[in-house]
Parts: sequence; C-alpha cells; structure tokens
Amino acid sequence: MIQYIKIKNFLSFKDEVVFNFEATKDKKYEDYQVVEIAPGVRILRIAVVYGANASGKTNLVSAIEFLRNFWFQYLENKDQPTGAIPFLLSSEMPNQPSEFSIGFYIGQKKYVYNLTVSNNVVLNEKLLTYPSQQPATIYERVTVDGISQITFNPKRVKLGQAAKEQISLYCLQNVSVFAAYNKVNVGAEEMDTVMNWAKAHFTFQHRMGLEDNVAYTESIISRDESKKGAILNFLQRADYNITGIDIQQIERTVPDELIPLLIKSSEGVPVSEIERLKRDKTITMNKVDFEHCITNENGEKEYYKLPKNLQSDGTIRTFGLSGVIDHAVESNSFITIDEIEDSLHPALIEFIVEDFLKHKGESQMLVTTHYDGLLEADDLLRNDSIWFTSKKENGATELYSLVDFKGINRITSLQKAYRFGQFGAIPNI
Repeated sequence: MIQYIKIKNFLSFKDEVVFNFEATKDKKYEDYQVVEIAPGVRILRIAVVYGANASGKTNLVSAIEFLRNFWFQYLENKDQPTGAIPFLLSSEMPNQPSEFSIGFYIGQKKYVYNLTVSNNVVLNEKLLTYPSQQPATIYERVTVDGISQITFNPKRVKLGQAAKEQISLYCLQNVSVFAAYNKVNVGAEEMDTVMNWAKAHFTFQHRMGLEDNVAYTESIISRDESKKGAILNFLQRADYNITGIDIQQIERTVPDELIPLLIKSSEGVPVSEIERLKRDKTITMNKVDFEHCITNENGEKEYYKLPKNLQSDGTIRTFGLSGVIDHAVESNSFITIDEIEDSLHPALIEFIVEDFLKHKGESQMLVTTHYDGLLEADDLLRNDSIWFTSKKENGATELYSLVDFKGINRITSLQKAYRFGQFGAIPNI
C-alpha cells in the first residue's frame, strides 16, 4: 500500500508537496477505510481531492503516472526525454530537476523510492527498505558525465559482477535502474519483490481516458468469461437494465494511407503486431453489444441488443470503470479516477465510492472531483481522506488536507463550509 508521495518542481508543483495516505488516530469508519499494514501504521484506502479548475488536481495524478511509467519504460536512445516537466512559470525552476519520493509497504515491510531527474538525465535514484527503524539502501544510482554509476548493497542484492556491469550498460542516463534491470536475465530477491509489487499493484495509478478504461474492461471479459458476471452485477446494481454483454472480434481492412498514422500512434504495441499490420493491412477490433431488458405494456420481459455506440456516455463510463475497479479490488491495486463526476449522476458517484469501500482489502483509490456532495454523504469519507488543491498567486499548486484546519469537528456541514470558501480550493470568481 502507498503511504505517501512527495513531489517537487513538477508541472504546477513548484515547492515540495506531500500527499499522505496515513490515517490519523480517528476511529471513524475504520473497519473498511483503514488498514493497519504494519504495527502502528494505519493507511487509508481512499482519498478525495477537491480544487478549482487548473489548481493542480490532475497534475497530482500525472505525477504518479510519470513515476510508474518511468520505472518500467525503457528508452532505446539516450537523447530521448524522460518526460519530467518542471514548473515553468518561473525564471529559475525550469533549470532545476524534478524530485519525487514515494513510501509504500509490501506486506509489513516499508520501502522508499527517491528520484531526482531532469527532462534528459537522471541525477540520482535510490531505493531504501526498513528492516528495522533504520533504513537500509538497496541500491543508489548517480549519473556522472552521462554514465550511470550504480551501487548495490551486497547485503541486500546478490548479483555477480558481470550482472552488475550488464545492468549498468543498459542503464542509460534517461532510464531507471528498474527498467535496466528488467532487460537483464538475472534475479535478485529484493529487486524482484519491489518490481513485482509495482507491476501487479501499482498498475492503474495513471490517468486512463474513457477509451482506455473501456478497452481494458472489454479485454478482461474477452480473456476471462467469469469476469462478465461481476461486471454485469456492478452495472445492474448501478441501476442499468443491462443483462448481457456480447464481445466479438472482427477484422477490418485498413486503407494504405491510414497505415502510417496507425503505426505512428502505436506506442506499446508489439513489433510483431505492427509487422502484421504492414503485411496484412488489417486490424482486429471488438464489436460490443449490450443486451437490455425492458418490461413491455403487458408486463412481460423483452430483451434487445444495442451496439456500444448507442449507449449513453454514463453507461460507457460506468462500464469502463467497472473493470478497472474490479481489478483493483481483486489484486489490491492502487488506482485513480480523475474527475469522477464526468458523465455520472451524483448518486452513481456515491455508489461507486461506497461499492469500492465495501470490498475489504488493501486496494486504494485516489479520486479527484468537483462534486462536493461526497462531503455530506454518510459513511463515505473521513476527514483525513479529504484533500484540496489551490493555485497560489505565482501559479504554483498548494496541496493540503482537511485535517490541517482547526475546529473541523465543530463544523456541521463540510459541504456548505467548502462552498463558502472556508477551505479555499474554489474558483475566485
């Protein structure tokens, strides 16, 4: 589980901000919202971020997305950018590196990953663990004159000299040690533990768009028919009259003039699939139909199939989220939903949050939203789950928690207090 994330000089985050999932001593809704991951360490399963447009909510999600991509994205060319974008509304910050730190638990053991990176070179990278109160370094990497120098702790990483040299060779100045390690056919238990956790449990932290979510949900149904029942159950409990989902794969011919465009936008697609596209000039697409059940004038049930393009935006968004949330709950993953209110009725937003929390486990969800009704919904949010982003006069994002305010327990309506600007994080119109 993720304990905290620190960000500095990235997008709208000029000064260091800390987003913390650690729970306070408050016992409210503890049974299903707090996990005691280690003795004395209590971590929240949900956090909700409020803020005006352009205040930095999505940039928080983007920072997490950057970290995950950086860990596993291998760049073949050392001149390719890392993707780290500094705070640009300043004369000095664009020339400074971005800084990140993430603390997380795998089982009861704590790990911390620190990264200092510019848009073209990794300056410092370190992975720590806490076998006791004192940290132990797993590896540390610095880049000197474009060459990565990696120091592995021999007590924690058992690698031969040849393997270390091979990892260093793959570790270009713009890629992570994880990405380089992934290229080498060796095994080190502590490195594998962290990598396997990140791959399995830190997958859907990035801001997936509507089409990405829908494509993912379609893919898990195609791979595993048993998933269809869980997703249909979710849709029906959300008050959709959908009783069936039919997915068929069909081949479509691609006009010659579109092939270069498809290849250009095919990042992450296997080389073999790109070669097949060039050769066969076809692509495989999903044809998705939703079965709807209605009651006619005689009180009889009737069933009709309608294609995906005739479903409402809310139906498609809920369908897409259902697969992603199902994966998160089943695999104890961390996910984000950016602007959860898009195309969704307020009651459905509350249903999605409540349904996620009902599934006990170590899954975590970070939600950004403008929907302040969650502040009044019963049994959904603790005070330490509520965060705000505000834009300062210099354009930088300020990130803070509701528990930073004194006298919160004396406020009868958090929703009204927020609307009247008591916590900031609203447009100054």
